[in-house]
Amino acid sequence: MRAKTLSRDGVIGICSPSHVPLYEAAPGQEIPWSREYKNIIGNMEQEGFRVVRGQNLYKDTWGYLAADTERAADLNQLAGDGDVEYILFGGGEGSPELLPYLDFGLFKGNPKRVCSYSDGTTLLNAIWANTGLETYYGQDPTLFTGWTDYNRRHFEGHILSDSMAVHEKNSPWLVLNPGVGEGVLCGGYTMNFALLLGSGYFPVDLGEPHILFLEDHEKFGDEAHVSSMLACIEQSPFMKTVRGLVFGHFAGHPCPGLYARLNLLGQRHHIPVVYCDDFGHGENHAVLPIGRAARLDADKAALSYL
Repeated sequence: MRAKTLSRDGVIGICSPSHVPLYEAAPGQEIPWSREYKNIIGNMEQEGFRVVRGQNLYKDTWGYLAADTERAADLNQLAGDGDVEYILFGGGEGSPELLPYLDFGLFKGNPKRVCSYSDGTTLLNAIWANTGLETYYGQDPTLFTGWTDYNRRHFEGHILSDSMAVHEKNSPWLVLNPGVGEGVLCGGYTMNFALLLGSGYFPVDLGEPHILFLEDHEKFGDEAHVSSMLACIEQSPFMKTVRGLVFGHFAGHPCPGLYARLNLLGQRHHIPVVYCDDFGHGENHAVLPIGRAARLDADKAALSYL
């Protein structure tokens, strides 16, 4: 199931499952720029969009986050709002806490495009797996404070339209294991995806093939950490359904150890594997549609949608 595209003057719903945003920093207060939402929301409105905020958007009930029930209530609120066409939220920590409180029926009964990345991996994949609704990985609200041409084209090609039938690249693709595979696309941040496989909130059809995309970054964990997360994924029943792997940006320098580990994964499971810098925690924020049928042709370094 695919929701309609976001209208050029449509309504964007903003919530924060994984961090505490502030509308505006107080004088002398230092907060990460990505947590100050005045400019984010202002830029959305300048582009012609109307913004609906989750009712608990700025709460910090737990000191470091709003309560799990409050954050889930915001997602449910936006899912059930008939005016909201697009739900957008950023990363951080804490999204797995929301899973027991999500009303998946609201997402299924009121289909709209939902997008995030990083810690949002948990929610995007769970929403798709429990409803059949395609979700979108790769972008967050901070992109409205400074678009690159590449990031804008992916926003326009996947959110404002369905025009991107072939993944547009913005980096060289390193082929780590050759081959071609087809399946339903899913994935995201490596740790979140590995943890989700161990929960009851990812009821995917293990008889259906999948193309997996993953990303991680050296600022969160070294190559050994990534290898451990990959092992958790490999040891799950889900891995038997994987027909190809695209790994996104890890660092701004060559990572031969990671490449070797990904090559080993491809050889063990007889699937094509490629590495690129098109999505993840770098400068490029390509959009990848979770739940979309896809074809990975490592020999041609291409990902297309079926």
